[in-house]
Amino acid sequence: MSQENEMESPVCEITALSTRVVYQNRWMTVREDKIQRSDGSTGIYGVVEKSDFALVIPVNADGSLCLVEQYRYPVKGRFWEFPQGSWEGVATADPLDLARGELEEETGLLAREMHYVGHLFECYGYSTQGCHIFIARDLQATETKLDPEEQGLISQAFALEAVIAMVGDGRIKDAMSIAALGLCRLKGLL
Repeated sequence: MSQENEMESPVCEITALSTRVVYQNRWMTVREDKIQRSDGSTGIYGVVEKSDFALVIPVNADGSLCLVEQYRYPVKGRFWEFPQGSWEGVATADPLDLARGELEEETGLLAREMHYVGHLFECYGYSTQGCHIFIARDLQATETKLDPEEQGLISQAFALEAVIAMVGDGRIKDAMSIAALGLCRLKGLL
């Protein structure tokens, strides 16, 4: 896996004066920071700390893309998206291992080729979580290994044009799936 060079971080414009954990479970920590801005004014910032996850765009030999559909409790609906996830309790998981694991878990596919596309932040206005994006090719079918949270998950292949249409008509609303698709198209990978 070759990751692109990250841009140099700018000088910190906001300083944390204090921090307190407001909520914590095995998936996330929510904290509230009392902050001071560069002009001296103060305020608060709510931050959700979550480990990075991997998103995989599986490309079949015929060029079709494999999506998964599952019920997403927070928004009370079923939507299509690319296979993605993280491993609770393994915040330092290798992104490539994570991508391979999520691909097999959700779709029952093994990839002989995994290409690293890049890293994006999911919602950096309030969360530390980022996403490592991969394209998987030369796929081989095996068995899915769904977690209890993934009950009812289904997997299906769609032509690229159909996937783009699904974004347009709202069947794909997952921002990271849409961003990953766009990034791959911009880089000429799809």
